[in-house]
Amino acid sequence: MARIAIIGAGAIGGVIAALLQQAGRHELILCVRRPLAGLTVETPDGEVHVEAAIATDPASVSAVDWVIVATKAYDAAGAAKWFDRLRAAGNPGTTGAPVAVLQNGVEHRERFAPYVPLDSILPVVVNCPAERQMPELVRQRGPMHLTAPDNDLGRSFAALFAGTPADATVVPDFTSVAWRKLCHNAAGVLSSLLLQPAGVMRNEAVGETALQIVRECAAVGRAEGAHLDSDVAEAVLRTYRAAPVDGVNSLHADRAAGRPMEIDARNGVIVRLGKKHGIPTPCNQMAVALLEAMAG
Repeated sequence: MARIAIIGAGAIGGVIAALLQQAGRHELILCVRRPLAGLTVETPDGEVHVEAAIATDPASVSAVDWVIVATKAYDAAGAAKWFDRLRAAGNPGTTGAPVAVLQNGVEHRERFAPYVPLDSILPVVVNCPAERQMPELVRQRGPMHLTAPDNDLGRSFAALFAGTPADATVVPDFTSVAWRKLCHNAAGVLSSLLLQPAGVMRNEAVGETALQIVRECAAVGRAEGAHLDSDVAEAVLRTYRAAPVDGVNSLHADRAAGRPMEIDARNGVIVRLGKKHGIPTPCNQMAVALLEAMAG
């Protein structure tokens, strides 16, 4: 049994809580900004009513075995407010609970390095179609895939999900997995700009633009050490076109709701690292400029 704190109860945090509850051996704490009367997750196998303690004050929590961060990528400082008490070392010589970062982008460790020792940070790539439809209701459209580096922390994290419907695995080449996911996420900026769901990718002109966005991402990823197939852009576009036409990604949902957006984690990082390597990224640069102007 593990005592697990989940910071953020949005779409991904909600699905993670439902899965860990299904494991039947964990004690869960949901760390949120506003009180929740409860949390229901509509999974492909039926509804799960999450049984967890709800905490809204970082001063009210105590030490846990694992901290899972499922907040937006731009809110590292907000998530870190929970760490002091949640990560309090329980045994002499320990450095406190490890922090699994389940966020978009490729800079999981960099975001949390100011708050947690690097050897206690576990980056995790998440692939799961899910939407937070109301504060207390999450809809999970498909299976949950979790990928972590193949090290002690990664294997320990994957073991938390044993006996659940989640596919939790570890890989030796985490960099490539993270950039492959970013290639997919980068194209989603078009739905946010157009305020249209995934079906818009079936438009030929939009699809061609998506290909250019992903090719830029892949070029930067390769410069960062990722191994990506030569047809990764075409594969991403096929995935979008095979998805439900009404699918809404998180960047689109945030813009439609007037919330802050993960612009930097999803497309801005491509522009920043492109400049570092001398790789032009004009499509991503335009998308970032437009979204930032709209957000402003």
